Amino acid sequence: MRGKDVRLDQVSIRFGDSTAVQPTDLSIQAGEFFSILGPSGCGKTTLLRTISGFIEPTAGRVLIGGEDMAGKGPNERPTALIFQNLALFPLMSVAENVAFGLEARGMRKVERLKRAQELLELVALSGYGDKKPADLSGGQRQRVAIARALAVEPAVLLLDEPLSALDLKLRQHMRSELRAIQKRVGITFIYITHDQGEALAMSDRVAVMSRGKLEQVADADTLYAEPATPFVATFVGEQNVLRGTVSSLADTVATVDTPIGRIEGRVKGPIRLGEEALLMVRPERIVLGPGGANTVAARLAARNLEGPSVHLHCAAAGQTLTVTVPNGPSVRELPEELTLSFGIDDALVYPLGALAHG
Repeated sequence: MRGKDVRLDQVSIRFGDSTAVQPTDLSIQAGEFFSILGPSGCGKTTLLRTISGFIEPTAGRVLIGGEDMAGKGPNERPTALIFQNLALFPLMSVAENVAFGLEARGMRKVERLKRAQELLELVALSGYGDKKPADLSGGQRQRVAIARALAVEPAVLLLDEPLSALDLKLRQHMRSELRAIQKRVGITFIYITHDQGEALAMSDRVAVMSRGKLEQVADADTLYAEPATPFVATFVGEQNVLRGTVSSLADTVATVDTPIGRIEGRVKGPIRLGEEALLMVRPERIVLGPGGANTVAARLAARNLEGPSVHLHCAAAGQTLTVTVPNGPSVRELPEELTLSFGIDDALVYPLGALAHG
């Protein structure tokens, strides 16, 4: 199996008067694990179904391996789609489920069952061929669905929130399983999710989507450290958000007058002197005590333990700032009055604009 590249050329999708996907350009590399991340209703599943051929774009082109897919249905495209509910056949054995698509292609029974066993071995289910789907765990059924999709030798595997029905520990385990399978088979994976943890943990690159528009496409580190828009900044990870007025600008640094004082941060987007702006700083970038260019006096309001981390909720001039620090003896007994600090590079300044959440 070999992966193929996928390219969207000004693809837009409308249903009546409603625009589900705004004009979109996107290039996904052959053999890439690519995720589309966004809240419910943002258009990500519509985009996936357009790539797979279940929906025709209102405008624009879908190209797979350089070939225009216009007029080609799902069975004519080099893709396979794994749905949320997996859709395994309960009365068939695991091996028969995996071999189902091969029967439709006219492969003889002996050959297709042999191929099914090879694929079950690939997804670490060797010896499970005679079992029924009901005999398997959620994670094992997930792997059967992947093996069945791989049986038809797609160049692109499309996955629509396949882990959403699993419990937290199994989801976390399946992230590494999926990534390992993708690396073994080498085909292109396009993965839809609303779970930022899944997207960041598995993907070569991630597209963040909101209201039918791709807000940013980047690798996980860039998305987290350099979010391009306020929506990406707040959707990927946690942020302390302060609203203020830009009082000075110097190259890439803005000074913003906020309720907690005058704060300096890095400019992200076109802002002008005197305009309102949003200043954001991640909880783990704030430290206890002086040290950074920005210092804030605060009062400890609540302390929430989350295993290896502790979230400190602090009140400052009517605002709440969350500080995340490693768990340990030094944060078990803190004074009520605290000094918080963070650097200029830790604070990002965006034009005000509405924060989209769907």
